[in-house]
This record gives sequence, structure tokens and C-alpha cells, in this order.
Amino acid sequence: MDTTDRRYLEEEDSSMTKTMKGAATGLAAGTIWGTIVATWLDVPRVERNVALPGLIRTLKMMGNHGLTFAAIGGVYIGVEQLTQNYRTKRDFVNGAVGGFVAGAAILGFKGKSISTALSAGAALAATSAAIDVGGQTTRVDTGKEYYPYTTKKRVDAN
Repeated sequence: MDTTDRRYLEEEDSSMTKTMKGAATGLAAGTIWGTIVATWLDVPRVERNVALPGLIRTLKMMGNHGLTFAAIGGVYIGVEQLTQNYRTKRDFVNGAVGGFVAGAAILGFKGKSISTALSAGAALAATSAAIDVGGQTTRVDTGKEYYPYTTKKRVDAN
């Protein structure tokens, strides 16, 4: 194993922390998406014995989408981290395995069919592999270290 792979395996966050961050990010994104979907699709209708029926249905839709996205994010990152730690490699295979398991487990469970599980798993695995192979990342290591403060002494202009 070369030093580049070792550096990525020795990051500050543990696998559990990354999994929790993935689930929290999924919850936030899913809640926002649920709000958008509820705004577009949910036409308010009057229901008996229910105060604020539109708000209640919107909150249910937000929660449903939020929990689904949180489960997908948590399972994806968790399986990716398990695969990375088991293989001791950081490549596109880890993300593809995580994507397949997340898609098959979560979306297959919601769809209640094996064909849905396989197609959702394959779609998420292909998307994850394509992004990883294409080098799309938000973090680029330039070798520079940035501090929240300056390390040089300031010369006062008195």
C-alpha cells in the first residue's frame, strides 16, 4: 500500500462518524426534497376532524422523504467504509458496492419487489462508480496546509 492510500485511510473521522454524517446529510436533503415534492404534488383538500390538513400531509411527506434519504445515505457510506476497511483500498469499487447495497436494501424494501431492488441497486452502483471513476470530488489535495490564523508576526505601523 502506498502513502497516498494510507493517508486516505488515516483520516480524522472514523467510519461511524462518516456514516452518521452521511445519514444526517441524507435526512436534510430528503426533508428539503420532501418539501419541494409536497409543494408541487400535494393539493390541499379539506378533511374532517383534522386541523391544518395540508400542513400535516406536508410534514408526513417531508418525514417520509427525509427518512428514506437518511437511510440511503447511512447505508451507502457505512457499506462503503466497511468495504474500504476490508479491502484496504480506496477506489471506485467501494462506492459501487455501497451504492448497490443501499439501493437494493432501501429502495427494494420500499418497492417490495426483487426487480425493483436489483434495478435500484444497479442504478446507484453505476452512478457511484461513474462519479468515482470520473474523478468528481469536492476535495483536492494540493499539499498546502491552511491555518485559521497566520503564523507570521505582524509588523505594527506605528
